[in-house]
Amino acid sequence: VSLQMMKHAWDNYKRYAWGLNELKPISKQGHSSNLFGNIQGATIVDALDTLYIMEMKEEFKEAKEWVEKNLDFNVNAEISVFEVNIRFVGGLLSAYYLSGEEIFRKKAVELGEKLLPAFNTPTGIPWALLNIKSGIGRNWPWASGGSSILAEFGTLHLEFIHLSHLSGNLLFAEKVMNIRKVLNRLDKPEGLYPNYLNPSSGQWGQHHVSIGGLGDSFYEYLLKAWLMSGKTDEEGRKMYYDAVQAIETHLIRKSSGGLTYIAEWKGGLLEHKMGHLTCFAGGMFALGADGAPNDKTGHHIELGAEIARTCHESYDRTSMKLGPEAFRFDGGVEAIATRQNEKYYILRPEVIETYMYMWRLTHDPKYRQWGWEAVEALEKYCRVDGGYSGIRDVYNNHQSHDDVQQSFFLSETLKYLYLLFSEDDLLPFEHWVFNTEAHPLPVLHKDDGNKEENQK
Repeated sequence: VSLQMMKHAWDNYKRYAWGLNELKPISKQGHSSNLFGNIQGATIVDALDTLYIMEMKEEFKEAKEWVEKNLDFNVNAEISVFEVNIRFVGGLLSAYYLSGEEIFRKKAVELGEKLLPAFNTPTGIPWALLNIKSGIGRNWPWASGGSSILAEFGTLHLEFIHLSHLSGNLLFAEKVMNIRKVLNRLDKPEGLYPNYLNPSSGQWGQHHVSIGGLGDSFYEYLLKAWLMSGKTDEEGRKMYYDAVQAIETHLIRKSSGGLTYIAEWKGGLLEHKMGHLTCFAGGMFALGADGAPNDKTGHHIELGAEIARTCHESYDRTSMKLGPEAFRFDGGVEAIATRQNEKYYILRPEVIETYMYMWRLTHDPKYRQWGWEAVEALEKYCRVDGGYSGIRDVYNNHQSHDDVQQSFFLSETLKYLYLLFSEDDLLPFEHWVFNTEAHPLPVLHKDDGNKEENQK
């Protein structure tokens, strides 16, 4: 089914928005997010590995040809370093590792080089926004005191380690290892990592902590850096398990109805709200369970299962059976969005991602059952003639579509659904680590150091 869904999403993108970043499935035209500046083709690059894994060979070939002829980074444009890294660099890297086609390696390294000026700050903590022609960077104007954001500068590690591995240029790895150095030197309030860090002073901004937006993938990348290193990156391992310990102590709570959730921390006060993005953490806890210190493996799996259940409830308690952007646990309300601006669903993958990890790590059939419920809801409410659209209010049966088919729907949501219903030997966890955009990167074992170099 996810194959048919992918075909519908891809064919319509091709028909109405080919070469543009994203598709507007209702107006049947292209959509360009300012996150990518003037770089084009986000959906194509994001979908490459999904097309390959689903054996959509013709489509993969067309996509590859587009990349060869049209993917251009010599544009005068300000881009989000984080988004371009996870979608474009990540997408090109995994397309290279899966297909072996040299063009993808070449383009990934070329783009990586274009991102390097973002690190030209007093601390080496990169800017959020970069003009890839002039090399001038800045931060989001709304971010606390001119700070860079934890989830943005903390979500470059996997890709940059691979860029060094594939190019022989150690600069990429040095840049991301330096970020760790800065973080390790700093005092962490209660052992937690605030979402804001000033790249000039090297000091934390506001003491806000979140495992959802602004924080999320930083924690994921600590664990995955260790896994991707063939479990040799001890620093990454320690940082991850220490962080989980602090998260458990200060952020994880149980509602009166017995649902485990991860609250947000604002200068010592908890906000009892959980974002859809935070739902990825169920899969993360389960994935990290195997390496957990002092006999905590079962506990981490249990934690993953609890988060999966809470997030399933957030879906189940809506009329569309699709989860809201954020949901709350206060005033007698549990796992329900109480604010209008939190009731939307933009085809996000995090809940399905957690089902996939929980399925692979426990084989409890309820995760496939829950995934199937999500498929039925997507087909009923998000599928339109021209592709798939997000929804403005999941509690309201009168569909109001947002008219965007996000590139991550093809990259993540459909890939995780496909993997949830595939055999475990398709992209097995011992050999592959998924970046935060679901792009699989191979585990690097110490002994294959410069295998790529020697082959050339």
